[in-house]
Amino acid sequence: MPTKGGRLKVVLCWHMHQPEYRDYSSGEYRLPWTYLHAIKDYTDMAAILEQIPGARAVINFVPILLDQLEDYSAQLRAYLSERRPLCDPLLAALVSETFPPEAEWRAPLVRACLRANEQRLINRFPMFRRLVDLAVSMKDDTDNLSYLGDQYLADMLTWYHLAWMGETVRRSDPRVQRLIEKARFFSLEDRRQLLEVIHGLIDAVIPRYRRLAENGQAELSMTPYAHPMVPLLLDFASAREAVPEMPLPATEGYPGGPERARWHVREGIAAFERHFGFVPQGCWPAEGGLSTETVRLLGEYGFKWTATGESVLRNSLARDAAAQGPGAGRSLHCVYRIDAAEPACFFRDDGLSDLIGFTYHDWHADDAVANMIHNLENIAKECKGSPDHVVSIVLDGENAWEAYPDNGYHFLTALYRRLVEHPALELTTFSDSLAGGIERCRLPSLVAGSWVYGTFSTWMGSPDKNRGWELLCEVKRTCDSVLASGALPEEQRQRILRQLAVCEGSDWCWWFGDYNPSDSVGDFERLYRLHLSNLYRLLGAQPPETLARSISAGGGQPQLGGVMRRGSEAR
Repeated sequence: MPTKGGRLKVVLCWHMHQPEYRDYSSGEYRLPWTYLHAIKDYTDMAAILEQIPGARAVINFVPILLDQLEDYSAQLRAYLSERRPLCDPLLAALVSETFPPEAEWRAPLVRACLRANEQRLINRFPMFRRLVDLAVSMKDDTDNLSYLGDQYLADMLTWYHLAWMGETVRRSDPRVQRLIEKARFFSLEDRRQLLEVIHGLIDAVIPRYRRLAENGQAELSMTPYAHPMVPLLLDFASAREAVPEMPLPATEGYPGGPERARWHVREGIAAFERHFGFVPQGCWPAEGGLSTETVRLLGEYGFKWTATGESVLRNSLARDAAAQGPGAGRSLHCVYRIDAAEPACFFRDDGLSDLIGFTYHDWHADDAVANMIHNLENIAKECKGSPDHVVSIVLDGENAWEAYPDNGYHFLTALYRRLVEHPALELTTFSDSLAGGIERCRLPSLVAGSWVYGTFSTWMGSPDKNRGWELLCEVKRTCDSVLASGALPEEQRQRILRQLAVCEGSDWCWWFGDYNPSDSVGDFERLYRLHLSNLYRLLGAQPPETLARSISAGGGQPQLGGVMRRGSEAR
């Protein structure tokens, strides 16, 4: 049997990421995805690790997500103890004593409750399926929704949250089991008890992952604060390294971009340390977006490792074939360095990662795990005799699972167990791989890109995406002018910088384009314009008329009846 040092190192890295859904001017959450993923995915991912003591993973958090989880926990605690109003419309409706009769209030509420994977979350529960069918049958006549009684709304809201509940919670919490068994005619007391469950799950997310880090099962890493595309903040022209003909925004570059990139890194580290009590060693940049300048920036702040997609490596090796160095025969699974003092660079195995993200959900869990192990064994054979290879499997820790039976519970549990027990595979973390003295191959520079095709074309290049950047550049120039006056109180200045950071997140331009579902495009496009408008108001300026109009052709009003089939956000 191979010794531990001779085993192939395998790292599972799960990226936990949601943008800022709060309207800072009102405190209201405009979309519910942060808390829904908390009660389902963040909870299940921690619970499955806890159940398998030998399992290990890297868990990457976006700090702005951690701040939202903290806010949700505080709001729910205040409601449950003092009945203070909730600022999330769905949660507030869940425990509402009465429901307004107007169709214009009920239609958006019912529409929101259709946002769930049809095969895995709706069809699994017959009563939820019946409630959804009734709503969909009225999609062309929303006025009829006013005839649906309060009990219908109470049951619909309850089932929506039960369907989104983590599989580990459904298996272990008797309160949830009782409600599922009851099936209908949920009382206000039932719904308040469900809210208590939701609060307990959200409140436990950060402490659970902190404990997993303390006992060595999880390495926790971070993304710069609000998930900005750092290479593009540094230099728009970096987008042309992989796509030389890419059309760029009309603005020459993002005003003050290097300092804003540093702000996101500094604030991200500070927020991460406040939540977890230590400074992270690793950084998965937003969307795996890296450039040579971004790697060096991360090195300035002491990061020991970073990571990106396979195509970034392929593009970089193609530009300088001599850079492959030791282990060129399995270059994807080598660890690289740009300069001796820079962070180590790991590269995602796209094939293996995408099997989990897009293929295995239709397979029996045992067959899927057997296939993954077989692929890893083949890589181990090819790398035999070299201890310096790491297979990096990186993907969202959120959206893939609702396409799996039982939220991926069977697949993940079996995968962790097989990896822990395998004599030729070592389940580890990025930091522990480096601590073992792994040799790094030299890479003179990176061709800037992301884990999506190795380019930035998902965020820049089309008229809609470039227009989104131009609107951001316009408000940034106004921001710079106001802040340069030095006349603002420090508290207001910090509020402006925080609102600016939200606008700089990469998620907004990601959605622009007709290849995404129109209702999701509309949701995110309107939220982006709201964030920009709020920033103008904080600066004491009137938002321009352009922010009252849709940026994207896909930004129209969503239609009732759009049941989600592949994830809540198609992200």
